[in-house]
Amino acid sequence: MTIKLYDLCAKDRAVRFSPACWPTRMALAHKGLEVEVVPTLFTDIARIEGGGQKSVPVIADGDMVVRDSFAIALYLERTYDNRPTLFGGEAGEALSRFIHYWAGSFIEGQIARMIIHDIYQKLDPADQPYFRESREARFGRPLQEVQEQTPERIEAFRQSLGPFRTTLYKQPFLGGDMPLYADYCLFGSLQWPRLMSDAQLLDRDDPVAMWFERCLDLHGGLGRAAKA
Repeated sequence: MTIKLYDLCAKDRAVRFSPACWPTRMALAHKGLEVEVVPTLFTDIARIEGGGQKSVPVIADGDMVVRDSFAIALYLERTYDNRPTLFGGEAGEALSRFIHYWAGSFIEGQIARMIIHDIYQKLDPADQPYFRESREARFGRPLQEVQEQTPERIEAFRQSLGPFRTTLYKQPFLGGDMPLYADYCLFGSLQWPRLMSDAQLLDRDDPVAMWFERCLDLHGGLGRAAKA
């Protein structure tokens, strides 16, 4: 049975940019599951099947509707336990939970301040008022003033990846020799600016950039083929 994935899209419906949705797309590919991707605007989320949805990703697997990327990963791991593991056991699940929250708050919080207005400009006109109002309420100032792509801010972001970079000197993925869900969490964070901004947040010789390139090639180049 094909799993339906509601995935956030930009004005160009082929651009699927959400840092929360990309870990789910990679997890589904990791499990080798058939997927029907449903392009979804911010203003469409409340109408997703099952009702009451406030964010994406959301998957519908038959009659089962699951929201939140980490909850989806847990569901896939337990429902399709005969397929490649996303966590490698309970310890990997616990570690991935930390990476999920770290990427979604600390890493994406920094990235948002560098690309927030770039994102706004690429959204469907139907989504722009909601996005501007909600994000300006969050940051307390206009989007144009929030976005700052100075060399100093970019360098501070690169420095904040130090522990991740040190890990990559020892192994190709957070999962070791092969990627696990923890890798997909951070991949989603960095795929976000790749698809929605021209800002160069990583130096090409950075081990983090090299890891990201490896992730882009996973699952038949799923990430690399994504339209920017």
